[in-house]
Amino acid sequence: MSTDYSRALGARLRAIRNQQGLSLQGVEDKSHGRWKAVVVGSYERGDRAVTVQRLSELAVFYGVPVAELLPDPRPSSAVTKNTKIVLNLESLGSLPADEAGPLARYASTIQAQRHDYNGKVLSIRAEDLKSLAIIYDMSPDELTTRLIEWGVLSPGADVASYFDDEDDARDRRRGPR
Repeated sequence: MSTDYSRALGARLRAIRNQQGLSLQGVEDKSHGRWKAVVVGSYERGDRAVTVQRLSELAVFYGVPVAELLPDPRPSSAVTKNTKIVLNLESLGSLPADEAGPLARYASTIQAQRHDYNGKVLSIRAEDLKSLAIIYDMSPDELTTRLIEWGVLSPGADVASYFDDEDDARDRRRGPR
């Protein structure tokens, strides 16, 4: 396994562990010693090769599909990874709460975390938009269209290409159906 791929795999493992709020010691404790902190740490640093069997077992432990642990085999694109979405908060504030309430609460929470109360615009990550799409029970593309209709997102926002790239990467990780 190449060093770059091992590091990318390790980064995915670390990201999943962090998403679950676990430290390396927390993994060892939660697994009752089945997963040693030093071993998981060496997988995450790419210092130690992980077998397919162990990777599968780790996916079960984390409760995620194995494909979610695998890195995207394509070279990463800084533009794609750092796509920012700029929300117009003034337009958002003029929308009915029954339609825009979840987005308004989400934006308010981010503003509070950042201590950013300019009230005009708010930058969010494309990943945030994916989460919001789940809340609104629609695809990210559908939510993007809705936000443009509401005037919360500018029509020129290049969000769709980000989701197309992410969907392609996920499909490659899952393999043929």
